[in-house]
Formats: sequence, structure tokens, C-alpha cells
Amino acid sequence: MVVEAHRHCAICGKPIPLTESFCSDKCQEQYQLKQKQVAKQRKILFGIVIVFVLIYVVMVFLKPF
Repeated sequence: MVVEAHRHCAICGKPIPLTESFCSDKCQEQYQLKQKQVAKQRKILFGIVIVFVLIYVVMVFLKPF
């Protein structure tokens, strides 16, 4: 038994042709929504890191000698 060359949908895992990335528009929309959420989380994390770095820098420079 030989299986045709294929790949799997990034969301649901269904087998799809090599030329496709998703099995349906629904899966593509879910993927795009997930990507937006990941981007938002990265921005929030980056903002938190920047705040802590700024707090550290302010504390170092305002420290009495």
C-alpha cells in the first residue's frame, strides 16, 4: 500500500494536498486568529520586559552613592 504525498492541516491535522496549507476556510481563519493572539501576547510580554528594564535603570541611577 502506497500513500500519496501529502501534508496535514496545521489546525485539525486532516491530510491535504501538498499545494494546500489548510483543509478549509474555517481552519485558515482559526490559524489567523491564533497568530493574532500570539502577536498580541508577544507585544504584551515585550512591554512588560521594557517596564522592568526601565525600573531597573531608574533604580540604579537614583541609588545614592
